Amino acid sequence: MTEEAGTLYAKLLGETAAISWQELQPFFARGALLQVAGDCDLVEAALAVAQDDGDKVAHWMASGQLGRLEVEQAKDWQARDPDLWAVVVAPWVLVQERAGRSSLH
Repeated sequence: MTEEAGTLYAKLLGETAAISWQELQPFFARGALLQVAGDCDLVEAALAVAQDDGDKVAHWMASGQLGRLEVEQAKDWQARDPDLWAVVVAPWVLVQERAGRSSLH
C-alpha cells in the first residue's frame, strides 16, 4: 500500500462508525447503499471505491462480496435491527453487518 493509500485508509477508518438500519433507510431508498460481505474488510472496500479501483471493485462485485443492497436484505435488517458498521464514500454509503451481536441476557 502506498503512503497516499495508507493515509486515505486511516482517514476512512476514522470515519467508519456504528449505525442503525433506521438511519440507513433514506440511503437505501436513493439506491446509494453498497453492502460489503462480512468476510471482507469494510475499509479496504471503501478505499477501493474511493480510489476508483475498477478491477478490484468489479472482482468483489462479481464474487458477491460487494454490491447494492437488495430488497430482501433490507427487509431482513428491518426485522432484525442488527449491528451495522458504515463509511461514506460519496455518493455511496458502504455498510457491513457486524458479526456476533452480543446478548445482554
